[in-house]
This record gives sequence, C-alpha cells and structure tokens, in this order.
Amino acid sequence: MNPARSKLSVVRSLLLSLAMSCAFHAYADEPARPATDDGPAYGPELQGFDYPYPVARFALTSQRQVVRMAYMDVHPAHPNGRTAVLLHGKNFCGATWKQTIDTLSDAGYRVIAPDQIGFCKSTKPARYQYSFQQLARNTHALLAALGVSRATIIGHSTGGMLAVRYALMYPRETEQLVLVNPIGLEDWKAKGVPSISIDDWYARELKTSADGIRRYEQNTYYAGQWRADYEPWVQMLAGMYRGPGKDIVAWNSALLYDMIYTQPVVYEFEQLRTPTLLMIGDKDTTAIGKDFAPPEIRPMLGRYPDLAKLAKERIEGAKLVEFPELGHAPQMQDPQAFHKALLEGMAGAPKNR
Repeated sequence: MNPARSKLSVVRSLLLSLAMSCAFHAYADEPARPATDDGPAYGPELQGFDYPYPVARFALTSQRQVVRMAYMDVHPAHPNGRTAVLLHGKNFCGATWKQTIDTLSDAGYRVIAPDQIGFCKSTKPARYQYSFQQLARNTHALLAALGVSRATIIGHSTGGMLAVRYALMYPRETEQLVLVNPIGLEDWKAKGVPSISIDDWYARELKTSADGIRRYEQNTYYAGQWRADYEPWVQMLAGMYRGPGKDIVAWNSALLYDMIYTQPVVYEFEQLRTPTLLMIGDKDTTAIGKDFAPPEIRPMLGRYPDLAKLAKERIEGAKLVEFPELGHAPQMQDPQAFHKALLEGMAGAPKNR
C-alpha cells in the first residue's frame, strides 16, 4: 500500500473516532453539539415535512417586504359558530397542535393554526424587527382576510405571550383567552438572567441538534419522561438545521429569543379584560436563559405552580386548571385529560367585560 495513503487512512480513522466520541449538545443547557446528527433534512420553511391538514399561505407586506404566513384552516363537519385560533410555542409549530385541532373540530369549532413569521413553514426574513405586537398584527391581518372577526385565542408556551399581547391589542375580537403553560409569567431579566446578545444566540442556535433538542425537552418539558410520539417533533425542528437553510433558520431563532427575553407581558396582566383560562402542567420548569443565570438563581426560575397562581390573582376573573403530573406541553403528554378540561373551559366562557 502507498505509505502516504496508509497514513491518510489512519488520520481519517482517528478523526472519525474523535467525532463519534464528542459529547452531545444539550439544546438549552450545554455548549457542545454532536459531530454527527443523522435524520431528515428539511428546507428553511419546513419543505419536506408534512402537516396533518392542507397548508395555505397568506401574503402580507410587513416592514418593507412581502412575507408569507403559513396556516391551516380546518372547518368542522357540524359548526357551532365559534372559531379557535391556535398559537404555537417557540420550539413547536402549527402541526404540533394536531390532536387539539381534531378535538376542537369534532366539537364544532372552526380551527385556524398559523405558523408565525420566522417559524416553521412561514417566511424567515433576513431582516425583521420582531415584536409580539408585530406578530399580533400579522395574526390579526390573517384572521381578517379569512373573515374571522371574533375568536377564542389559545396560546401555548411563547404562543401564550403572543396570545396575551393579541388580547390586549384586540380585546373586542378576542372572545376568550386560553393560556397553556405560557412562558412570560415572570420577567427573567428582572430576576437575574443576564442579557445575551443576538450574535451569541445565533452562534448557539447554529449548534442545534436532534439529540440536544430531545434531551432539553425531556428534562424541561416532560419531567424526565420520553415517548416515541414526541420524536417527530424533535426531527421537525432538527431537520431545518440539517437542511440548506440552516443559517437563516438559526438567525431568525436568535432574533426571536431576543424578543422573548426583552418583551415581558407579565406587567400587563391586570389590563386584560378577556375571559381567561390558565391550563398549567405543574412539572414544567421552562425559563428562557436559565442556564446563563447564576447557580443560586436557577432554582427560583420557571416554578410554574407558583407562577400560575400569581397570574390567576392578577388576571381579573381568570380560571386555573392544573395538571399536577404534567409538564410544559400537557396537550401532548395527556391529550385526553387536557382536551376534556379545554372543552369544558371553552364551553363555559363568559362574555368579555
């Protein structure tokens, strides 16, 4: 054998062994990522990933550019005259609402599940000033185009922060507000979580991997548990980071994290005049930037049972439903219990004050 080729082969073997032995990147808690991360690769707008219902796109001019908002609009077989709008979280998409869409549609609700600009199957602009006000305006424009003048707004995780902002901006159009483990029940900056630059968020997001997402969600969202039916949603996110649009996906994610950190809604809960239902998995520990906080502060962040009770006190007339053994996504962990409580809570919604 050629000595040069033999030496090159040895070097390659050593490099491969080193790559395979690298520690996996934990999505929100550890700095490294795996050298290999096999799985499907999707486009920057989730091209190649199928949604449970047909996806349409609403084009709007926003900030001197045309952006397209993907959404599902599911009409029930037997309408009850009401519309529910489902707002996804930061690490979720419209598709992750599938079981909720099915349940609400079967109960007679028209269900609209958009992907917000910057997420999932919607446009990811190279330049965009993200704010919850902007996302609320985009959502309002979509609903107006679909002929929806009044709806129940259901927000999960980051979608809960958006739902609060929407209800504050459009109280007459918001029939009811349902907050499912919303983040933003506390102000992380005020509690001692240090500021993170967008450039640092971007560098961090470039390291995203399926294993890191899975480990973070298992530890933070699902109270240490894991099931096979969570895996498609891991691959949904990780696939965009394996695809050709990785950079733009990571950049938009960084901008969105900065929006979440810098734009708290917790100080405006007293201003809500919309009938509000809080649905909280008590084992949730989600808190943006928790791993950057000093060690003595971390245990004080993301304490959902306490945060939910405080929110209930601050939102006039709010009702609280707790799921003691569930985490950040109760609609996915125990769909039967969650949807039973959701339908009961929506059926008894009073009129806006």
